[in-house]
This record gives sequence, structure tokens and C-alpha cells, in this order.
Amino acid sequence: METKKLSLSEIEHEIDTRQISLSSLPRFHPRRSELLIALAQWRYKHFKTSASRGQLDQSILHLTETLLLAKTESTPATARSLYSLANSLHFRWERFKQPDDIKYYVNYLRYLRDKRLQVDISQDFITSRLVRALEEQVVSQWRSDNVMENIKEMVILCLELLNSDNLLLAIDAFSALFHTMVERYNATREYQDNVIECFREANIRFPYSPELSFYLGRLLFLRFAKNAFASGDHDEAIATLNRAITLASEDAEDAEVYRTIIEICLRSIATISHIRYTAFGKPEYLEEAINHYRTYLGSSWVPLDHPTRIDISRKLANLVDRRIRFANYERTSDPDRFDLSTISSLTASVPELNSWTSEQWGRHDQALLTMYSAIGNGTGSEIVENEEVLKYCRQLVDSLRRDPSSNCLHHRMLPFTTLGHILFHAFKNADKIEYLDESIAVLRDGLKMYCTRYEQHSLSKSLIFPLYARLDRLRRREDLEDLIQLFVKVVDDTFVMGIWRFIFSRDWAVIAHKFGHPSATTAYEKALSFIQDYFSYPPTLETQHFRLVSMHEECELEDLPSNYASYQVDTGQLNEAIETLERGRALLWSEMRSFRTSADRLAAVNLALAEEFVAINSELEQVTTSVVPYGIIKAEGSGGEGPRRMDPFGPVVAKRQKLLEDRDKLISRIRALPDLDNFLKPPLFETLRSAALRGPVIIINHCKFRSDILILFHNSPPSLVTTTEDFYKRALELGDRLVESRKGYRLESKDYQRTLRLVLGSLYELVGKPVIEEFRKMKIPEQSRVWWCPTSAFCHLPLHAMGPIPSNDGITRYFSDLYISSYTPTLSALIESRKPGGRISGKPSILLVAQPESLRHALPEIWAIQSLDTTVTSLISKKATPCSVVEGLRHHQFSHFVCHGKLERGRPLDTSLLLYGGERLTLLDIVRSRLPTAEFAFLSACHTAEVTEESIDDEALHLSAAMQYCGFRSVVGTMWAMADEDGQYLVEDFYKSILSSDEPGVPYYERSAQALRDAVKNLRRRGVPLDRWVNYVHYGA
Repeated sequence: METKKLSLSEIEHEIDTRQISLSSLPRFHPRRSELLIALAQWRYKHFKTSASRGQLDQSILHLTETLLLAKTESTPATARSLYSLANSLHFRWERFKQPDDIKYYVNYLRYLRDKRLQVDISQDFITSRLVRALEEQVVSQWRSDNVMENIKEMVILCLELLNSDNLLLAIDAFSALFHTMVERYNATREYQDNVIECFREANIRFPYSPELSFYLGRLLFLRFAKNAFASGDHDEAIATLNRAITLASEDAEDAEVYRTIIEICLRSIATISHIRYTAFGKPEYLEEAINHYRTYLGSSWVPLDHPTRIDISRKLANLVDRRIRFANYERTSDPDRFDLSTISSLTASVPELNSWTSEQWGRHDQALLTMYSAIGNGTGSEIVENEEVLKYCRQLVDSLRRDPSSNCLHHRMLPFTTLGHILFHAFKNADKIEYLDESIAVLRDGLKMYCTRYEQHSLSKSLIFPLYARLDRLRRREDLEDLIQLFVKVVDDTFVMGIWRFIFSRDWAVIAHKFGHPSATTAYEKALSFIQDYFSYPPTLETQHFRLVSMHEECELEDLPSNYASYQVDTGQLNEAIETLERGRALLWSEMRSFRTSADRLAAVNLALAEEFVAINSELEQVTTSVVPYGIIKAEGSGGEGPRRMDPFGPVVAKRQKLLEDRDKLISRIRALPDLDNFLKPPLFETLRSAALRGPVIIINHCKFRSDILILFHNSPPSLVTTTEDFYKRALELGDRLVESRKGYRLESKDYQRTLRLVLGSLYELVGKPVIEEFRKMKIPEQSRVWWCPTSAFCHLPLHAMGPIPSNDGITRYFSDLYISSYTPTLSALIESRKPGGRISGKPSILLVAQPESLRHALPEIWAIQSLDTTVTSLISKKATPCSVVEGLRHHQFSHFVCHGKLERGRPLDTSLLLYGGERLTLLDIVRSRLPTAEFAFLSACHTAEVTEESIDDEALHLSAAMQYCGFRSVVGTMWAMADEDGQYLVEDFYKSILSSDEPGVPYYERSAQALRDAVKNLRRRGVPLDRWVNYVHYGA
């Protein structure tokens, strides 16, 4: 039966009737309480009908009087009155926000719960309502002295509800606690660990609740995002949010109800991964963020018209673009600029810091970030020179010193890092030591106040720069010790981006080296260990090279092994210096060579592991030598949303990273096997000295600390040849002069000949003379074979032709007249070229590849090769395609190219030998080849042993080195453009020497160095200009 709805006049009649009855009773009459309760109820009905606040206020007064008249607190009627009063106060607070109402509501619920008064509802319900009331109280008061006490009480109550079997009440209470933490996060930072532990307990008690998993995941997300940046929080948050998604999606009945939770979980997982990448910059974090954003956009739980899709798509596109820039290390973003007109209003608001809203904190957060970035990118000179900026930052820092808990910035350490940054740059501009001292003091204060991992890292990193500046100025030992401690702290933080760990370990090493600190060795070792991280993320040889070159100047990567080796030489560690130089150069060739590591020893111990190792190396080589287009490619067929965007780069990155991870695990297993503990570790000196088996190897370490010449012998300790004080500078000048002269003059011009003559003479004074003296001292006979393994500027200087050497007989002699010179990019490459292979008896077969149409004097050279007393296969003109050439290389021991060579500026992997019709055999094509029978290649073409501009000398990315990598044991190449008219005479003498010499047991390819030297001497006798005979160089065995 339906209850008749009373009119307002009927309600007023009921109120008047009870009011008259009440007025006739004395104050302590037994029926007075009963009438007061009834009157309160009717006035509440009146309020619900009329919205008259006066009626609600009167109702609350009646209930309050009822409690005052009660003789005992334990009666059910009293308890009901108290509960009714509490609810009425709550209703009035919700409707009119009268502050005292929520306070009394909380107190009455506490009273009901603590005294366990008998009400027609459960204690668990009262407890749940109290938690919800505490949430409303905390959230409603922006500044409240008892926020922490309320939070602690909520945690206790929530834990109590875990003993209940009522999941819904528990979820409601934990929901209130969760929203309280979200709303008042900055004010509750110190208690967040306890709250999170409380939610962990809830998930253990109710493991199948999507809501509880969601709440815990979101709190872990918040703690990570709000500057803690703890790896454990990131991993646990993702696992917990994924569990919430699974639980919510498994509940078929409530799946739609949970759609919002699932969407937020997916978005949170993507966002936390993005935050981690932004904080630490690691490439693997970038890949994870990209994958999670794609999962979000591809989820059926996120409607196509969901408002966040546009923002998520934009973030994904930015990350993909950043990944490509990361691989190439390009900085393309517009520099930040700070609007100085806003500084007055920012400064004026600092005294009211304690009452700032979150929007105000956000405004200051953005201002500080922009100032910091502007100074860092070079557009902030006006900021550094502005006294108002300094005043603002100082006031903000002073306020936070007095009350650190008031700091609600997203990046709490920003005021300290920004002020420290500004003061440091002010010192550099004005040269006032006071600015430097204040910068150091400010940053140290920040380190004392903020202790999360990210905050400590950011502040420590900022402190390094002013502290080093003061050390450099004042030379105080305590500053050096403090600086070294900071370096250790930053470098040992495993969550810092690999490139930054490398940069700071390098700086640590240089400073320790410079000031004689005993930690130099540790620093250098750490820096070398980070080099692999430095360039391993880009997935292909091309992108790895771009990354090395792009960051070379900024990070001084090429200097690191040279600096370390100079330190080791300085401390008498010659063997270790040779090991260091081997580890730090030709990084790309070393990585590629590791993919072709022989598995024979491993197969003898564990065949299955050997097969797995070979297979994974083959995949890695295939990926690394692939060519991947950069950026986003548009593809058709995406419906009404325009062209579909494809990312060809991403899958290659992911595939290579997975292969590298699998390979690292496999290598760990291999090293656990007997006698394989050094498998694929950098070679030790005892292994490297075998490079000198056929003759000494001359290693030139070109370093600004100290330059040295180290001569490696097979059966005696290495020799140290000291250099002049101006050695480093003069070598750079010689290299630059030779390159610039080659650009400015024709090779056969008098100007170029003059420059080349000067360079060769200076090289003899710098290098040739002391080396010859050491050879004579060590009784190395003339006409011995020697190998050059230079670094830096010496990589493109003609060391083999140094001279002329002064003599008493009037005969002009150069270094090549006394010793037979070869070059090698690394000691390992030379050792590899001598490893025994399947040698074929008889004279070697020769593959001749020639393009006579483009070379005026090519035919005589071709006829000279074809007339040799051995098998010659000719690929002339149209027959010489890239495919036919590579196939021919596989079936011949010797190869001879007569064609043009072409350098590609900044793209050494595109350096090529030009074939018929404009087709090219590129360096990358050669690298991809596997040539089991290859022994010797003669590259009678231009630039085949020249490092292209905008490449790195120590990487030796030229065609001769590529030939050596893919299997050729010896290679003849050219240092610059060659004169094709010399080809006929050179090859006639060269092959006559190789094929007719009687050297039993000496492979033909090992005769190539002397054959080249002798053929070049004959060219000299013909009177060719200096540059034409100096041009030819020999690489390998």
C-alpha cells in the first residue's frame, strides 16, 4: 500500500500539534524526549519539502535537546537519537557546508562506535561511515593541523574492517582512504608508506576485489610519480593494475560497471612507464612506454570516442619521434624561454606560500622548470643577470627552508636546483666567488631536505658543476673529496640513464686523473663499462654510427680510452694500457666481430649451447646490418581517421633488444662451463701480444694528458717511446693541414706536394725517428714487417711513408724503405686475420671486377691481371653487378677491383665501389657478406682506406677495414684519390712479386705487404709525384 504524500500544510499541522503538546510539558517530563524526536522528524520532512534551512536547524536543535535530557547513554532510544543527529548534521554539511557540522558528525560517529551503543545497524557500518566522514573532513579543509591524525585513524579503522566478512563495507572504507590520499597527497607524504601497506593487507584479505587492486595500484603510481621514482613501485604498480584489469574483465555481470576502472588502469600503466622514461631516460623504458600506449589505444575497453584517445595518441607519436631522435641523438625541440614580465607577480605571492592552491603551486613549478631549461639551453642569459629572478628564487628557497612540509611542487627540489643553477651561471658571467659559494650552499641544503632517489640524484648532479668550478679555482682538497663522493653517488645509481652515468664517470675519471686522486682507475673502468650502453640502443649499424658521431663532441667518447691509457702509462701499467686502447676503439667492428665469434671450443663442451649461440648471433647480425626507415610511415586503409601511421623502427628496436637480452643470458651460461669463464670478455694482454707474432706492432696513443708510442713485441715486454711536449698539438695540426690542403688543391699540384712533404717530414721527427731508434735498440732488423695501430689524428696520417730519413750516402729513403709497413684497426683484427683456415694448394684464383668505361687507363691494368699465370675470373662492365660480385667473392681467394670509389660524407656505411650503370657495392653490402675462402683484396679505386668526413677516426669505417672484417686477411687500399694511370705498372710489379716469390710455407696473402712496398718503390723510380705513391696502404696479415 502506497504511503500518501503529505502536503506542506499537513506537515505544518503535525508540527504545530506536537509543538503545542511539547510546550505543555515540564522540561524533564518522561514524554518530552519522545515528542522532541517526533517533532525533529516532522521538521526534517518539512525541510525536505520546502528546502527551508530554518526547519533543518530546528530539527537538529530538537535532537540535541533530546540527548541533553537523556539520563543514560546506553538506551537504544538515546543511541538512535545520536545517530539521527549525526546524520542530520552530515546532511546539513553536505547541503550548506557549515564547517562545525562535519566535525560534530565525525565526533558522534566516533562516540557511537567507541561506546558500542545499540543501534539498528552494525558496528561495521558505523566504522565504514566514520572512515567516509573522516575523508570528507580532511578533504574539505585545505590547511588542517590534524590531517595526519585523521589519516592514521582511517588506516586503523580500515584494517579493523578487514576482519569483517562484509566486502562492500571494506571497499567503501578503502575507497574513502584512497580518495583522501589522492586529494591530500602532498600533506600526507610522510605517512604514505603506512597507507600503502594497509592497502597491501586489504589485497591479501580480499584478493579477488578489482577495486582494492585498483586503489593499491593507483597509490603506488602516485608515490612513483610524485618524485619517489622507486623501481619497486613502478613494477608493483603495473602488476597490481594489471591484476585489477584481469579481475574486472573476468566479472561478466559487472564488466560494463568496471569499464572506467579498466580504462584508468590501462592509462595509468602507460603513464607510469612514460614517467619512468622521462625521469631516467633509459631506452628500454622508452620502448616499454610506447608498447603500453599502444596497448591502451588498441584495447576494446577504451571506446573510440573516449576523450583521452587524442591525448594518448599525441603522447605516443611524441615518444616514437623521441625514439628516433634518441637513436640519432638529434636535438630538434625549440628552446624554452622565460617571460621575465611575470617575475614580479611570482615574487609577490611567495609570502602567502602556506595558503597556495594546487594551481598556484603549478604556476611556480612551470616557471622554475622553464627558467632551469632556458639557462641550460643557452637562452637564459637575461635570467642570470636579473636581480628580481634571484630575489624570487632566494625568497622561495628561504620559505621552504623554514617549512619544508609546505612544498607542494611536483618537483620539490626545483627551487633549490634552479637557484643553484642561476647562481652558478651568474658566477661564470661575473666571476664572483660569492655566487659560487651560495650556489653550493643552496644545493647542499636541498640534499639535506629531500631524500627520494630522484631528488638526491637531481640535486647531486646539479652540485657537481659549481663544486668542480670552485675546486678548479681554489684547489681545496675538501672540495675534491666532496666532488668524488658526488660522482660515486650519481654513477652508482642504477636507475640513472646510461648516457648520464657514462658522462659523469668520464668526468670523474678526468678530474681524478688531473688532481691525482686514487679513484681514477675505478672511474675509468666504470666509464668504459658504460660505453656499450652508450650506443647499443640504436638497432642498426647506421643508427649506431649516427649516435656515436652526434654525441662524439659532447661526450668526448674517443678521448676516454686514450685518457685512461695515458693514466696507466703514467703509473707504469703498460700492459693494461694496451688492453684499454683495444677495448675502447673500433666499437662497431668489435660488436660485429663478436657476432661471428667461433663456437668450436664451445661445441666441444656443449653442442646444444653452441648451436643456440650461433643462431642468436646470426639473427643479431641480420638485424644490425639491416636498413630501417626512420620516422612514421603513412599507410592507406585506416577508415575515416586519415592515413594509418606505421612505425617500422619500433619492431626492429624491440627485436634487437630481446635478442641482446637472450644473448647475455646465454653468455652467462656459457661462462659457467669449464675453461670458458673468459668467453667473449675483452682480450687480455697475453692474448693481444700475439698480434706481434710476425713483427712489432706500433700503437700511438694520441692524448691531451700525455701522448705515447707503445711498441708491442711477441716475446718481450712492450717498449715505451716518450714523445715531445708538443706532440699532441702538432699531430692535430698536421692532420688538419693535410685534409685542408687536399680539399683546396689538386693532388698533383705543387701546393699539395709541398704540404704533403712537410707532413711526412714532421711525422718522421715526431714518430719515425724515435721508433727507428727504439727498433735499433731492440735489434729489430731492417726490412722486417711492422704494423701500425694508431689512434685519433694519426688514423689518417701516412705513417708508412714518413721521411725523408737523413743519410750519409745521399740516397733518399723513407720509412717504407727500412721497414715493411701494414696497418690494423685493432690488435684483435690482426689476430683474427692470421687464424688458420681452409687453405687451398696452388696459386690463388683471382676475381677481377672492373669498369673500364669510367676509367681512361683501366684497360692496361685489366690486361695485366688477365695475363697472370693463375685462374682469373673477370666481371667486366655489365657483368659486374652487386649480386654477381658478392657471389664471385665467395669462390675466389684473391679479388682485384678496378673502378671508382666514392665517399659519402657523414655516411660511411654508404661508401662504395661504383659498378656498371651507377650500381654500387657499398661498405654495408660487404659487411653483410660471409667469405670463407677470401684471402686478399686489392682495391684499385679512390678513397678505399679513407675515413669519410663526419665519421670517427678510431672507428675505421672504410672499405679496406670492411673487407678485412668480412674475411679478407690482407687488403690493399688507398688513402685518397688515386691516379688510374699508375694501376698497370703497380699491379704488374705487385702480382709478379707475390706469385713468383719463393717463400715456402708463407701464404700468398702474407706476401702482399712486401709486394706492395716493392711495387711502390718501382713507382717512385718512375718519378711519379709524392702523393701518388704515398697513397697506397696495406691492411692486415
